[in-house]
Amino acid sequence: MRKLTLALICFFFGVFGVHRFLTGKIGTGILYIFTGGLFGIGVIVDFINILLGNFTDINGKKITE
Repeated sequence: MRKLTLALICFFFGVFGVHRFLTGKIGTGILYIFTGGLFGIGVIVDFINILLGNFTDINGKKITE
């Protein structure tokens, strides 16, 4: 998955954990649904990590272009 695509999904649908489901992180995706993206803070942290290239998928592979 491309970094820009994931960043846009995180920005618009982050409170629902969609970006977490797409990268295989089902458990935290469900947690994001019930907590509104960890009360918005988790979404902001994820968005910044995606832009910086530090966000990983379920296998530990960094999301890059």
